[in-house]
Amino acid sequence: MKKKLLIHLSAYRSGVDNNQSPAEAVFDPGICPDGLKTIREQAVFRYTCRKCTDAPCVAVCPSKALEKDTDGMISRAINLCISCKSCVVICPFGTLMTDFFRFKPDKSRIVELSDENTWEQFLRESPEGSVEIVVQDERHDNHIHALNEIVLVREYVWDSDH
Repeated sequence: MKKKLLIHLSAYRSGVDNNQSPAEAVFDPGICPDGLKTIREQAVFRYTCRKCTDAPCVAVCPSKALEKDTDGMISRAINLCISCKSCVVICPFGTLMTDFFRFKPDKSRIVELSDENTWEQFLRESPEGSVEIVVQDERHDNHIHALNEIVLVREYVWDSDH
């Protein structure tokens, strides 16, 4: 089993809410046609979002920057987003975070997770206790889910069947 990053999404979000201004992690910013997508934004849309049937965030977006795929997952085209934050206000569950929608991300705070040295940098610059390096796989019974091959996310996933 190989090393992975484990992001405790609630702890990370608490740090951001307390104005800690942590680093944001990305993979290869060149492979994303809609602009830079942070690991945290991807994790929130995949695991925290309740995937509303009518998706009020998508409906309210004046620039059509949000869209929902056939699985109900929301994605944001950063090149279309005008940072009006209408989606943040209308989300009935508080899923969307205001700091996602900075018009221009602070590039000095972006860490590209290319090797274990950059993982250590991301860990140091994250809110205390919100990111760790682990040797494990996803464990749904422990609320740990794979975001990709090297990032795990600890989050309580909304299950509409229960």
